[in-house]
Amino acid sequence: MGLLNDQDLIDRIFEHIDGKSTDAGGEVWREPVENYVSEERFAAEIQVLRRVPVPFCPSDAIPNAGDYVARNAAMTPLIVVRGDDGVARGFRNACRHRGMPVAENGGGCARAFQCRYHNWTYGLDGALKHIPGGAAEGFPGLDPAEHGLTPVHQVQEHGGVVFITQDEPISDGALSELPELFTPEQKLFNNLEFLDQANWKLIGETSMEGYHIKALHNKSFFPYGFDNLNVVETYGRNSRIVFPFRRIEKLRDKPREERRLQGMVTDVYQLFPNTHVSVLTDHSILIILDPVSVNETRWVVYQMSPKAVPGREIDMERVKRDANFVQDTGLIEDREAAKGINDHIASGANTHLTFGRFEQAIGHFHRHLTAHVEMLEQ
Repeated sequence: MGLLNDQDLIDRIFEHIDGKSTDAGGEVWREPVENYVSEERFAAEIQVLRRVPVPFCPSDAIPNAGDYVARNAAMTPLIVVRGDDGVARGFRNACRHRGMPVAENGGGCARAFQCRYHNWTYGLDGALKHIPGGAAEGFPGLDPAEHGLTPVHQVQEHGGVVFITQDEPISDGALSELPELFTPEQKLFNNLEFLDQANWKLIGETSMEGYHIKALHNKSFFPYGFDNLNVVETYGRNSRIVFPFRRIEKLRDKPREERRLQGMVTDVYQLFPNTHVSVLTDHSILIILDPVSVNETRWVVYQMSPKAVPGREIDMERVKRDANFVQDTGLIEDREAAKGINDHIASGANTHLTFGRFEQAIGHFHRHLTAHVEMLEQ
């Protein structure tokens, strides 16, 4: 995969600090404004989101048999549930009788899913278990074996994340080269959802570069970090952006083989197409940007405890303070920026948005998204 290890990353960061430089790409990317406002393009992007593996939730959101998460993804109501055999499965959240949802949006634990309209009942494996009055009596010719919950095309677990592919895939999306994202000891401690009036790509772009840190996050993130100093790596269809803290200077006097990144940087893994994982000092975040309309996006946020560090106990009060700081400062600033662009992008001032050499991960993302839209036409 070729992602840099801790020691090589720290070496590169020190080179940038000493040289007052940053990672820079080889070209400027110009993304047409039409791709943010076109209903036709939006419909194609929804098809892409249904036809590649997309994160749905952390594995720790459904740790035990019967644990489930129900929500919309790419405008489709879905359920993911852990079976008695430990396998995660995904289904369309609609009763096979009259289409009523069999689970309310949210999470929980169930031994079966029952439609509250007529009490048709389904097992954790999606099989139809009960029809009140009996299938033969009430529905002659209906084969219960053919009327279980409709499964999605595929459910896969990788790196502590449950991925859903709703329909026949056009690629393996983020999975072609995926690092370990969450370790088994990391636990889900909070789940948030909120709705923003902005195109999903505008929101996603805010976490794909550090060129804006001093300007937009002057009183939140910048006092702890650097101005436009990042390590940017692209791998497969994904990218990784490393935001160093000033305290990384403490590592200069340590032997190189003893240097560790945790607590010295914010590590952001972009997972194609609509997800990122931020590894912060005292917690990690899985953020899924679920498009609702061309200019409306639902954030699905899972806050996770940090990776274990030998000799250091996890202090949940400290974890929650770290999470609240990010949520109440930098995240709000990013959301406001995306909404501001969304409100003005169709003003006629720009025919395209320009992403320079400091924003290479954004060009990488758009290049692969456009390629996937074109795959739909083949």
